[in-house]
Amino acid sequence: MKTIGSVIQGLMLAGLMAISGAVWAHGDVTPQAVDVSALEPLGEEWLEENPYVGNEDAIKIGESAYAQNCARCHGLDAISGGIAPDLRYLEPGLDGDEWFAYRVVNGAVRNGVPYMPKMADFLSQESLWAIRAWLVTKYVEE
Repeated sequence: MKTIGSVIQGLMLAGLMAISGAVWAHGDVTPQAVDVSALEPLGEEWLEENPYVGNEDAIKIGESAYAQNCARCHGLDAISGGIAPDLRYLEPGLDGDEWFAYRVVNGAVRNGVPYMPKMADFLSQESLWAIRAWLVTKYVEE
């Protein structure tokens, strides 16, 4: 027979696990640095179109950078679990590039609540275009 103390301990443990899971999934996170030394520097001004499409070095860097900085919200391998948009549906080419650049530079806010930080404040243009180069390889039509 369980004592009241063991029931309370169990409930507290379950609550702590639920809270820690929420914090890990949606809490404040520190963007991880991305080594882009293998890529051509792009300068300070944002490009309108991804210069790294098809660049194998960029794709490799982008895959790692995505896993470290984007997957917690947009899902592993770019497959969203519903928290944020599924980036596999972001079309390749200029239209997709423009949307991507707008979002990483400006972030997203809904009803005054930030849903996505301005990632360009934390990661270089090279890092972000490398992520986009990798995302293009994951594209699926809706």
